[in-house]
Amino acid sequence: MGTSESYISFVCEKLERFGNIRSRKMFGEYMVYLNDKPILTVCDNTVFVKKLPQLSDIMKNSDCGFPYDGAKECYILDIENDGLVEEVIPKI
Repeated sequence: MGTSESYISFVCEKLERFGNIRSRKMFGEYMVYLNDKPILTVCDNTVFVKKLPQLSDIMKNSDCGFPYDGAKECYILDIENDGLVEEVIPKI
């Protein structure tokens, strides 16, 4: 299915308050960067965040999935949950 341009724009807009946000199309999907650091993968209109130790408590109730074949399992970030995004992004 792939990620739509409107969805990646929406994701980037939700993150603008954290710093310089940009996205880059890679392998037909997207990587999102905060201040030039890769922080999120967006595939099939789903936002994935790496399973980092500092996120385990915050994301313990979140769904997990694989952004693409061969990828490690990641947390699925509900980008519309402003409270969760506020907790997760500074810890990445």
